[in-house]
Amino acid sequence: MNRQDARTAMRGAQFVDPSALARIGNLELVARTVVDGFINGLHRSPHMGFSLDFAEHRGYEPGDDLRRVDWRVFARTDRYYVKQFEADTNANCIVALDVSSSMRFGTGPVTKLDYGRFLAASLLYFSHQQRDRVGLVTFDDRIIEYVPPSARHLEFALYALDRVTDAKPGSLAGPLLTLTERLTRRGIVIVISDLYDEPETIAQAIRPLRFRGHDVAVFHVLDPAEIDFTFEDAASFEDLESGDRMPIVPVALRDEYRSLVQAHIAALGRLFTDSRIDYALFNTSVPLDHALFHYLATRERMSRVR
Repeated sequence: MNRQDARTAMRGAQFVDPSALARIGNLELVARTVVDGFINGLHRSPHMGFSLDFAEHRGYEPGDDLRRVDWRVFARTDRYYVKQFEADTNANCIVALDVSSSMRFGTGPVTKLDYGRFLAASLLYFSHQQRDRVGLVTFDDRIIEYVPPSARHLEFALYALDRVTDAKPGSLAGPLLTLTERLTRRGIVIVISDLYDEPETIAQAIRPLRFRGHDVAVFHVLDPAEIDFTFEDAASFEDLESGDRMPIVPVALRDEYRSLVQAHIAALGRLFTDSRIDYALFNTSVPLDHALFHYLATRERMSRVR
């Protein structure tokens, strides 16, 4: 899928404002709302969709689309078989969500953690609809919840997302190393975090997943104020991870701050690209459909490589 195809497909999608999703209150309903609108957009676009490379046949199951039945095989065998394509083959898909203290920040109705939970739920629901085995990890400086990948674990994963409560300082290295050791089968791993650390430290924490053969995507979640530093009044700013406070005059530091943030984002992009890890920045004010488009493009590319 090229950029033009993605733009064409996006025009057909039903974007949902994250603040509207925050009022729903039920993660499964949130995920269904996002994914159904997203799928409707795909159906209206001739350019979006998974790879159409034929992979194999499997037996027909109640509920399968009759358009996928191979009638030529039926004529020879008198049995119903469904054509399965590359992207239809089952894969392990696990989402690793950072739930540390800094993810609690938000200047609008949706915090980074809210957005991350909506995003994780939507990706899991979407993957489940594609017959993938889905799993979830939530972590701060350690793994808090681990739901191993399974075709039957969507409800357990959504329940684990609902149980996110305590706020503690976070770290990527320890939890992701533990996750790397637990995942014995290759699959898709999506890391959702605000990535508050030095770029090289972050890359070193995530690279082992790629070295083990997983297809890795990193979704970098930031609040609009963290990107543009739109604060006006002088105030004491608190580090949510360490608790340290510092008096800041935003107008005096805005240009320097923006330069540093953009340099941080650019450095992450370079490091992940060099390691063949997909990277995307998400503003919490942007509809989650954009994240699904990015994920779909990643899935399509992965299926072609496989």
